[in-house]
Amino acid sequence: MSLFDTGALSRVVRSGVDRRRVQTVVIAVATMMAVASAVVAGSLMVAAAAPFDKAFKKQQGSHITAQFDPGKASAAQLAKTGKLPGVAASAGPYPSTAVRPVDRSGFQLPTLTLVGRSGPYGTVDRVDLKAGRWAQKPGEIVLDASFEGPGIGIGTPMKTSNAKDAPALSIVGFAVSAGKTADAWATPAQVDALGSKGNPVSSQMLYRFDSASTKQQILADRKKLAASVGSGALLGTQSWLDTKRAADQGAAATVPFVMAFGALGIVMSVIIVSSVISGAVGTSLRRIGILKAIGFTPREVVRAYVAQALIPAVVGTALGVVLGNLLAVPLLSDAESVYGGVSLSVAWWVDVAVPAAALVVVGLAALIPALRAGRLRTVEAIAVGRVPRTGRGQWAHRAMGMLPLPRPVTYGLATPFTHPVRTLTMLLAVAFGTVATTFAVGLTSSLNAIGTSQAPENRAAVTVTTTKAIEVAPPPPPPVGGDAGDPPPLENSAASTSKKPRAADPAKVRSAIASQPGTESYYGKAQTEVAVAGVSGSIQASLYEGDSRPGSYAMLSGHWITGKGQVVVPSRFLERTSTKLGDTVRVTYEKETANLRIVGESFDTSGGRLEIHADMADFTSAEPSTFLVETKPGVSADEYARKVAAVVQPLGGDATTGSESGQDGVILIMTAMAVLLTLMLIIVAGLGVLNSVVLDTRERIHDLGVCKAIGMSPRQILSLVLASVAVIGVIGGLLGVAAGYALHHVVMPVMGRAVGTSLPSPVLDVYGPFRLLLLGLGGVVIAMLGTLIPAGWAARARTATALRTE
Repeated sequence: MSLFDTGALSRVVRSGVDRRRVQTVVIAVATMMAVASAVVAGSLMVAAAAPFDKAFKKQQGSHITAQFDPGKASAAQLAKTGKLPGVAASAGPYPSTAVRPVDRSGFQLPTLTLVGRSGPYGTVDRVDLKAGRWAQKPGEIVLDASFEGPGIGIGTPMKTSNAKDAPALSIVGFAVSAGKTADAWATPAQVDALGSKGNPVSSQMLYRFDSASTKQQILADRKKLAASVGSGALLGTQSWLDTKRAADQGAAATVPFVMAFGALGIVMSVIIVSSVISGAVGTSLRRIGILKAIGFTPREVVRAYVAQALIPAVVGTALGVVLGNLLAVPLLSDAESVYGGVSLSVAWWVDVAVPAAALVVVGLAALIPALRAGRLRTVEAIAVGRVPRTGRGQWAHRAMGMLPLPRPVTYGLATPFTHPVRTLTMLLAVAFGTVATTFAVGLTSSLNAIGTSQAPENRAAVTVTTTKAIEVAPPPPPPVGGDAGDPPPLENSAASTSKKPRAADPAKVRSAIASQPGTESYYGKAQTEVAVAGVSGSIQASLYEGDSRPGSYAMLSGHWITGKGQVVVPSRFLERTSTKLGDTVRVTYEKETANLRIVGESFDTSGGRLEIHADMADFTSAEPSTFLVETKPGVSADEYARKVAAVVQPLGGDATTGSESGQDGVILIMTAMAVLLTLMLIIVAGLGVLNSVVLDTRERIHDLGVCKAIGMSPRQILSLVLASVAVIGVIGGLLGVAAGYALHHVVMPVMGRAVGTSLPSPVLDVYGPFRLLLLGLGGVVIAMLGTLIPAGWAARARTATALRTE
């Protein structure tokens, strides 16, 4: 006989499902939410596992990206390097150059590596085109997808430099190279044309090797390439291991918190589903005894009650998979920018493994009490199912009765001791819900603190610049018969743009600020590139004029710059240069060199290129391009900015009010994940409480009828049921807050170490006493919300109906 055979057994199953509608709905909804949360958490955990490796393998990424001097190595010579021993595949040569474009607002982007390729695909580095199309003719450019934003989109024109006669290119697409072989792509002819404008052009070759998993193997492969061409022909190489390290570091920050939420979701799902199913079967012992009395075998009874649990669970599981995918797909879509280079979706095996595991949990949770019931003798099953065991919890009733509280309240406070296992389940549900809430509140607060600390210039009331934004005119209409998407001809692009903006004299801008009556304080700032002895390549530098403490970064150790000869650096700088506080580094800006002493370690989560902070007085040729102003109390920042703008705009400058910048994409994604997963866990916790209270109320409905018969009002019955979970809510809240607090202080430092930094106290110490108190009360709220429905039903039940119910 199968589990769902027709006949008497199937009628028992159908009647049980239909008769216990509330319990059936609770099983279905609890299973749905548990499966949905597990699908979301599992999908995020899978996505966070080695995202770079997946993208790199999919795109056949380049193990070594090499730059050659075309004057010393011909295309034919470079083609032969692809046949060297150990080379598995190669692509190129591609013309490559460096450009620093200017967008339509006048903002100059970082220096970009521009590579000429006729298409995104090849034997090595199959670039993933995310939007638009590939560059097909001169005047078109494809940018790395990380540059896409409100001001930079398909069709946006940009100049290749800030020179007056610089050609303009139209953005036709956005793409991602997992191996970071380029920042932008154009046609080979376009790159050669830009090279003729004074930018040197090199030849890029991409290689995949049979053995390239260690630094030693990469160095050996590089020696092969250098030896195969003439001396000085190999200009430089980029190892995929360095790219992998940087990519994994960015994605690694999300792994600890996703793992924490995933573990919470999975454990809570098992607890809630198990308690719901076992409770449903456990409360049916009397009916099981009756079925055995009329001729059903123990095996048939067990099958019937496992089926009664599985039917709503199957429905809930199916709905949970659908809901989990609907919730996970947007998060995974957003997270592509975090994990980089690979299209993320819910893994097929997650959609199979999670519902299968859920149904196994449901089956086991139903089977264990059903087997126990099947082994009971008929009379014993009827007796056990009809009345609770005598004496259980009597000591609690006597103890609570001594409290100076109304009798309905003391009765309710003693109720949890009648069913200790069920009480423990409710306690765990409330505790886990509070853990998730506490952890999520701390996580989002810490992420907000990180976002604020990484943009200190946004604290200024007014920002005054020495230049105004330039505007790039839209391209002219296409000729008759032309394609509306075609960019303007290259030779006409410069003419379509406005003239280069005139920069104001910083001294005059400074004088205009100082002369304004509403000025409280101000400091100047310039962002530029410098060279540091012992560090290859350029380093971003922020140079400050005046007292820059209002715009200082959060400090991990030491102090902010207070004068000449000092420099503040992030943790990665100390690690990379093997330096420490008090050491001296040599910094070169243009033609000036200064020896600066490291006085502070700044909190920096950028994860990209290094940035240092120094005093502008150390470099006489440096001038501020921005002034950050604090206004006096009572002075309107908008009015102040208008007055200053009226003075500096004729000079070529501008003034705007300070505004909070939008949160970093990674922070927004992580916050959204935390909020969504927390809401789901709270709902699951509430359903666990709801189910337990429903079972308890149904068991005690006769007792509640007696209470009504002796004079208890519906309001007192309501208070009785609510009081039965109050202590559970308080204890669960206290345990959950403590565990959530501890979880936050474990996960956040791990996230910091994943991006190569420690965390300052403002990021970690986000829980105040009042906030912890409110979070502790959250356990009571979860318990009460899960109890309101059955409490209301018990309060509305008529006395006669309750007395007849057994």
